[in-house]
Parts: sequence; structure tokens; C-alpha cells
Amino acid sequence: MFSKSAYENYVIRLLEDIVNSRQLAVELGCAVEDTADSIYMGGGTPSILGDSQLLRIFAAVRGEFAVTSDAEVTVECAPGTLTPALVETLLQCGVNRVSLGVQSFVDREAQSVGRLHKRSTVLEEIARLRAGGLTNISIDLIAGLPHQTAESWAFSVSETIATSVPHVSVYMLEVDEDSRLGRELIAGGARYHAHFVPDDDATADFYQQACEMLESAGIVQYEISNFARVGSQLPTNQSRHNLKYWTRQPYLGFGVDAHSMLPAFHREDCQAVRFATPDSLDAYMNRAAYTVTPVSAKAAIEEGFFLGLRLNRGVDPLLIMNCHPERSEGPVVLSSAIESCVDEGLLERRGSNLRLSARGRLLSNEVFGRFLTEKPRRTEETKVGTGHVNPR
Repeated sequence: MFSKSAYENYVIRLLEDIVNSRQLAVELGCAVEDTADSIYMGGGTPSILGDSQLLRIFAAVRGEFAVTSDAEVTVECAPGTLTPALVETLLQCGVNRVSLGVQSFVDREAQSVGRLHKRSTVLEEIARLRAGGLTNISIDLIAGLPHQTAESWAFSVSETIATSVPHVSVYMLEVDEDSRLGRELIAGGARYHAHFVPDDDATADFYQQACEMLESAGIVQYEISNFARVGSQLPTNQSRHNLKYWTRQPYLGFGVDAHSMLPAFHREDCQAVRFATPDSLDAYMNRAAYTVTPVSAKAAIEEGFFLGLRLNRGVDPLLIMNCHPERSEGPVVLSSAIESCVDEGLLERRGSNLRLSARGRLLSNEVFGRFLTEKPRRTEETKVGTGHVNPR
């Protein structure tokens, strides 16, 4: 845990980023639109900040950008933090969507990965949000948690469906050395319940199980990990903010390990620029350099494919390539990747569109890798200068 002064220092640094965002864009040869139609505050647990800090952050964003009246404004919250006072603060900030990191409705499973909430906590806080007028709620679940079984997983999915929330995200547990559980799994140890983690095949089965259960309940998959309830509000139920990432629309990120992408209006060497703040809190607070990655026209085509393929509707290859008439050898390489993926049953054709097959979704990283042929060029630049703002 950090002290209150540490949180305040971080907020001050974050506000500095927001205010200096336009100057940074100019230095990178990019431009930022004046309006924004999406704001997303997360990951981590921004709900641990104080009321005044949250209000100042949202006020800073609205001071720099003209936020549209219909903007989607999302905050990620950890169950157990949504007090009546916080709900009121979120409403004052203009928040109209909340993403809850539930992970599991089975108390033992949630506790095994450090979650402090219980099933009853989640249900109480969903009711509290709705009573305050915040009905656009998303629940995150993770398949492959310690102690999870087909039966317990079915219970979590069933409980999620029973809440009637309009949006659900389902992620498969990823093992990496940056987490305590991941390091223990890699080492073959038993701490942090690592020896109770289901194997990869079981986790994949859980994912398929969730897809089928949610579909049967009218909560339809529209992206590899995301599902929206069918109805007259379907376009609203889908995460408008995340759709911008998958369709390569510009966005600005603020805070430690925040990523951004802006069109390169004043550069001849690239189509867009991706840049990121340091992933170390100390480096970020000490204003270390951004990591800057120019995106060529060829790389933009490749990104258009592997990001667009995350969506169930897939991508139209000709539409992507026609958006970049300056492309070079891209189409030849991509045609080969497309044909091999279709032959192996990883991609399927639906009219002019290509999309992942059911098998392809389980092996999506392998599919995406086949569309990456150009290594990104990276440079380090000191900037003037987490949440994201999507310029319209």
C-alpha cells in the first residue's frame, strides 16, 4: 500500500500529463482533436483514490477536451470499494459505465488471487450502482483460476448471467513472470495456490463453456474476450472505448505504463505514432523518456488485420488495404498468411470478410503472429509532457 501523499503526488503527475498532451503531440509530429467521445479510467484500481482526486482528474480532462454529451465514460472498480460516497462521486465525474473486476463468484477462487470481496459483496454493489442510476455495468471473469472446476466455473457464469448486466468480459488466465502466481507456476511451486491452477486444456474448455452459456442467455460474443447482451441497446452495450482500439482509432493514455496512438499528420516516415510512458512508477514519476514507435503504412495494414480479427465480425482485407494506398509488399505477404490460416481452419470467410473460427479464437496469438512481418522501429524521446481519452 502507498501513503496518501504518494497517491496525491501521482495525481499531480497525471494532471501534468493531461495538460501537456497537446505539446507532446506536436513534438511527435502528431495532432490531437479537440473533442473526445470516450474516457476510460483503469486498470489497476482507480476507485482507491479520494473523491477530490477523482474529481480533479475528470475536471482536467474536460478542461483540455470537449467531451461530447453522449460520451462513454468508464471507470474500473474492484468489488469492495464501491461505497455510497464513491458512487456519488462517480456520478459527479460524469461516469456512466462501470467495469467490475469480479474474476469469480466463488469466494475461495477470488481469495486465491488476492481479491478481498465475496459473492455477496458484488451483488450488493451492483444493486448500489443501479440505485444510483449507473446501469451500464460490465463484469470481468477469469477462466483458469486456482481451485476452479467445470462446476464452479459454470456457477460463476450462471451468477453473472443472473445479474442481468449488459456486458461481460471473459479472460483466460495468463501465466507471466511479472506476477507472484505466474512466477510460482513457472517454477513448479505450490505457493499462492499455484498447484491448484487448471491446465491449459481445462482453461480452454472453460472459455468455450462460457461462450456457449452466455450465447444461450442472449449475451452475444462480439470480440474474443467480450460479450454484450442482445436487445435494443446493443450498440451501447458493447464497449465503445475498446472498439476504438480494435479498429485503430486514435487514443491518448495518461499515467504510468499508459499507451497512446495518434495519426502522424506532420511526418513523412510513418502513418501513425505509438508512444508509451515508462512501466516503472519511479521512472514515470521522475519523467523518464517515452518509448516512441513509428508505424509505417505496411505496419498499419498488419495492425488492421490482427486487431480487427479480434472482432467476431472480422475484417475486410480489401477495405484495410485500400485505406493505405502507399503500401508496398504488404498484400503479397498477407495473402499468403490468409490462405494458410484458412487452409488450417483458423480463419473462415463470410462474404468479403475474414474472421477467426472457433479454433482460431483459442489460438488467436498464433494467428495474429502470422500477420506481423515488420519489426517496429523504436526510439527514445524525452517528452514534455491511467486513463485513456479517445479523440473523436
